[in-house]
Amino acid sequence: MFLISDALAADAAAGGASAALMQFLPLILIIVVFWLFLIRPQQKRAKEHQKMVEGLNKGDEVMTAGGIMGKVADLDEQNVKIQISTVEGTPVTIVMARQTIANVLPKGTVKF
Repeated sequence: MFLISDALAADAAAGGASAALMQFLPLILIIVVFWLFLIRPQQKRAKEHQKMVEGLNKGDEVMTAGGIMGKVADLDEQNVKIQISTVEGTPVTIVMARQTIANVLPKGTVKF
């Protein structure tokens, strides 16, 4: 009385797998779009910023993330000393973390 032919059972199983794949397809497409438009470009920018920070040299003119502009007076592995002004011939310097450097400016941008 409860007999189902093997052919009907196989068709139902194949249709169920196809339906399950169609349910997950929008989720897979959303993940791919997020990766292409959000994650990948952010990783690229982070690599470029890291390369820029590692390539800092004494005398480079920089702008910090807070908008402070100055010349690199000294640097070590973690920090950078930035000359931001001169007062009566004495340089005014601040110490900041290397990662706070947002841009390296063209030479001659910063005037004291």
